[in-house]
Amino acid sequence: MSTLALLVILLLVLVVVLVFGGLAYLAYRHPATREPLLVAFSGVALLAAIIGPILTR
Repeated sequence: MSTLALLVILLLVLVVVLVFGGLAYLAYRHPATREPLLVAFSGVALLAAIIGPILTR
């Protein structure tokens, strides 16, 4: 793998972690939305479903 590909993968991992943290924080601050981890994991699963095919290309 080239250095550019590794940096892109690192960037995607950081974005997923940021989205996970943001969704967990949002669900924690507004508990009526559901349990925090359920919301955060569903958001990360959605991102993985979108990014997975792009990475396998």
